[in-house]
Amino acid sequence: MNAALEPGILARRASIKRDTAETQIAVSVDLDGTGHAKLASGVAFLDHMLDQIARHGLVDLEIEAHGDLHIDAHHTVEDIGITLGQAVAKAIGDKKGIRRYGHAYVPLDEALSRVVIDFSGRPELVWHVPFTRAMIGSFDVDLAHEFFQGFVNHAQVTLHVDNLRGDNAHHQCETVFKAFGRAFRMAAERDARMANLIPSTKGSL
Repeated sequence: MNAALEPGILARRASIKRDTAETQIAVSVDLDGTGHAKLASGVAFLDHMLDQIARHGLVDLEIEAHGDLHIDAHHTVEDIGITLGQAVAKAIGDKKGIRRYGHAYVPLDEALSRVVIDFSGRPELVWHVPFTRAMIGSFDVDLAHEFFQGFVNHAQVTLHVDNLRGDNAHHQCETVFKAFGRAFRMAAERDARMANLIPSTKGSL
């Protein structure tokens, strides 16, 4: 995890463990990191996507998961989304001084996705990703939605995800995760002009 912060600036880091009969998940996140990722989810394609979040979101991310993969990857992927959401909510705290909103368009060859995020305190996922096939290798594309639903519910964010075009399902999914990382970075960044203010007319989020 990144240790270089300006004097007087509080670290925005958190670690969460989630243990159930189906999965055992440990997540550590540093919102002011350098994009370093240490990932062992047991689902290789998910690790590839999580690496996109870390790299493009400039967050340091450590995830270790043990799940009932002998059944399928559903519980593991969903619970990683839940635990990451809990860690982000803890790390970002009361949201004073953040930009709150973020958006990004990301292309990859023929594919293009748009992600818009609001650290609103209200969980809502709007998902329009028409994958061109059901599987990417051994990864069920429905699990991308489950990951983000778990994240949204526990990070307490509003998230709109649109794949605007694409023929290759791998490209479609990768543009979604990269765009999410970029939008997340924008929204979670500290805004010097907001200083210690809550970015809401209500005074709380």
